[in-house]
Amino acid sequence: MKIDVLNIEGKATGRSVDLPDEIFGIEPNNHAVYLAVKAYHAAQRQGTHKAKEKGEITGSTRKIKRQKGTGTARAGSIKSGLFRGGGRMFGPRADRNYNLKLNKKVKQLAKASALSTKASAGSIIVVEDFTFDNPKTSNYVGVLNKLSSADKKSLLILNDYDNNLLLSSRNIKKASVVNAKDLNTFQILNAQSIILSESAIEKMQASFA
Repeated sequence: MKIDVLNIEGKATGRSVDLPDEIFGIEPNNHAVYLAVKAYHAAQRQGTHKAKEKGEITGSTRKIKRQKGTGTARAGSIKSGLFRGGGRMFGPRADRNYNLKLNKKVKQLAKASALSTKASAGSIIVVEDFTFDNPKTSNYVGVLNKLSSADKKSLLILNDYDNNLLLSSRNIKKASVVNAKDLNTFQILNAQSIILSESAIEKMQASFA
């Protein structure tokens, strides 16, 4: 799939690149995409929720009534979960890990499916590599305006980490910048406009090999 390379002014450079069919031209696998997004959301959960059990709450440990002869069930502690104000029985405990394991090939299939969906919808823009001399939000907003992506959720995929571009974009609510090797399926699906730096294509192709 051929696509024209633009500069940061939004104008054609006269060059074009081939987007690899094995990444941008496959038949999307919806189930793989579902699993990858589910794993992403699970990894965002902190797992720090906690409820106090019987041994952790404040209260008397005195046996509240005699064992037999009351006509009701035996009860040993006012802190029992059966009573109001008592501890919770089998409640959530801290440090629970919600992470879901996905095989590498499933992750790659999910990313390729998401990228292929965006490519078929015409939501991918390729720009020649660029950077800023210093972090400045207005510079990045200007680039997005020239690429007709300022009013959309945009995702800029770079070949390597660029601190100036990252700092320039972080105050823009709908804009994200990511390194090609750290790209995940959710980021792709969540963006309305995918902006690929020219050198990132080769990096992505190598990561899928």
